[in-house]
Amino acid sequence: MPDLLLELFSEEIPARMQGKAADDLKRLVTDRLVAEGLVYEGAKAFATPRRLTLTVHGIPARQPDLKDERKGPKIGAPDAAVQGFLKATGLASLDEAKIQRDPKKGDFYVALIEKPGRPAIEVLAEILPVIVRTFPWPKSMRWGERSAKPGALQWVRPLHSIIATFGIDTEEPEVVSFDISGIKAGQVTRGHRFMAPAEISVRRFEDYEAKLYAAKVVLDPQRRKDIILADAKTLAQAQNYALVEDAGLLDEVSGLVEWPVPLMGSFDEAFLSIPDEVIRATIRANQKCFVVADPATGKLANKFILTANIEASDGGAAITAGNERVIRARLSDAKFFYDTDLKTKLEDRLPKFDQIVFHEKLGTQAERIARIERLAAEIAPLVGADVEKAKRAARLCKADLLTEVVGEFPELQGLMGKYYALAQGENASVAAACEEHYKPQGPADRVPTDPVSIAVALADKLDTLVGFWAIDEKPTGSKDPYALRRAALGVIRVISDNGLRVALGGLLGRLLSDISIKLVSDAPKIAPGVGQTVITPHEGSLLAFFADRLKVQLRDQGARHDLVDAVFALEGQDDILMIVRRVEALAAFLATDDGKNLLAGTKRAANILRIEEKKDGRAFDGAPDAALYAQDEEKALAAAIDRAKAEAGAAVAQEDFAAAMTAMAGLRPAVDAFFDKVTVNADDKAVRENRLKLLNEIRAATRAVADFSKIQD
Repeated sequence: MPDLLLELFSEEIPARMQGKAADDLKRLVTDRLVAEGLVYEGAKAFATPRRLTLTVHGIPARQPDLKDERKGPKIGAPDAAVQGFLKATGLASLDEAKIQRDPKKGDFYVALIEKPGRPAIEVLAEILPVIVRTFPWPKSMRWGERSAKPGALQWVRPLHSIIATFGIDTEEPEVVSFDISGIKAGQVTRGHRFMAPAEISVRRFEDYEAKLYAAKVVLDPQRRKDIILADAKTLAQAQNYALVEDAGLLDEVSGLVEWPVPLMGSFDEAFLSIPDEVIRATIRANQKCFVVADPATGKLANKFILTANIEASDGGAAITAGNERVIRARLSDAKFFYDTDLKTKLEDRLPKFDQIVFHEKLGTQAERIARIERLAAEIAPLVGADVEKAKRAARLCKADLLTEVVGEFPELQGLMGKYYALAQGENASVAAACEEHYKPQGPADRVPTDPVSIAVALADKLDTLVGFWAIDEKPTGSKDPYALRRAALGVIRVISDNGLRVALGGLLGRLLSDISIKLVSDAPKIAPGVGQTVITPHEGSLLAFFADRLKVQLRDQGARHDLVDAVFALEGQDDILMIVRRVEALAAFLATDDGKNLLAGTKRAANILRIEEKKDGRAFDGAPDAALYAQDEEKALAAAIDRAKAEAGAAVAQEDFAAAMTAMAGLRPAVDAFFDKVTVNADDKAVRENRLKLLNEIRAATRAVADFSKIQD
């Protein structure tokens, strides 16, 4: 079957747009082909700085013929209805229609419409111009004499030519004939802007890709990336250095060149006094260059690797020299910023936060820092951190936001705080917390392990969550402008990865009371002393939010989300580590025959109770009367429940959830025997009620470990 080759050749396409543009082109063309009945075999799109290319293979040569029956008016219908039917169906008269019999509704006319399929090349000539004209660029422009005319073509940069060929690989392809703003589709493109600018005539994709390569254009972005990475590593290794790999930069650089030629440059060793991360950020941001390091020490060397887009006659000397000049100037700026920052202590910067609003409803950044400091002091004993160090770290952790380097490179926030803290003689744990309190910032990011860092990281994230929860700025759907989902996952990972015992309920209530704004009437009320925290609507919904995030995390690790629900449904469950351990023990238990059968028995009991409670309009709670047990199976079940409650309760108190599950397993034989031998809905009203209370005891007993009603079969 025939293949399509489409190339849209233009001026420079920004690197950040190329990947999506290629995906969009593939999606738009293939969706329209399928909609037109042209089901293809495969498609692949490519992007370079100057062209978008699509190849679709295995397209049928023509559309399938379509046959359609269209129901018309009843026989004897008014003439207006008949004429409308004839016009809509294209029939000359009713003689061309057939009559369909319907004994119930009456006979009616039916038009048989046959629509022959069109050649695929005609369909392509119709759909491709529409796709080009409506292409979803984030930004586009008009150009030239035609730009002032109505309907002028808009493209990301001026569009110069279009290739559109269609045909089977054993024959000369045809050109898909269309014209867009004076640009006619053809078979001609151009190679590299400088090394092979002449026109190239192509036939189909294999021919096109090979001729482009001969004209110094590597079409496939992945191939360009492979070339850059391999050549950059070779350059570094040749001088006994190691390339500092950067996947994001590699993606960007591969979108800037059609013929990648890595070259090595250098800068003054004096700049190595700047922190490595500042050097790397400077070189990356300004010149899109890679840095190299000493493989023995990991410290940066005074070398960098750039990616040229040309094989220069001087071996790249002029290009390298130009990059060296720019990098020298930018590193000079960075060194000035860094040296200037070192002259002012972090603490001396803090008064400026009094004038910086964190959020109009949550006060200034200074007020937020004060809340974090108080909470860090409260969390410190729970995680084994020194209270004074935690307070000090919390006080200083945001100060680097006011420095020159972070102003220039916001991505270095936290890290620069660590460097400045160490430079002014702060404790190593305090300095580390300045960097690590932001962590983890994603699933691949590491979790802080130093107790001081843990205390400040938890305080920072919890303050963010509680603050925005209190002013009702919660995530909705896909929108999460304040990254609250990430903050909650960060709290969960910090606690679980470090094996910490932290009761979230008390901390959330404490923070809600500390937010310096007027809360609504459901403001939190904290029970005095070391007692239970009253769970308020705000706090309860935030705990539910943590449950949802925990489900996401555990599901990613292979756990079942319904087991998280079953554990979270128990009253007072706000200890993340214990919830995780309960879920693990519950999952292991339900994987056994005892677990599966007990779950089935518990659900059977719950279903009977639900039906009978609805029928009687009341709950069957309260202790059963032992004197009303009429069968041995009732007595055995009651004894098994008492035994399981005691053993499971003791095990839970010792936080031995595996033992608690074993205790629950002891219920299984008695539950099975009860349902096998005992009729719950006995004729005697008192016996029936007593048996229903016994079923309720099964439900109550299992709640020592989880709410089995939340578990899916």
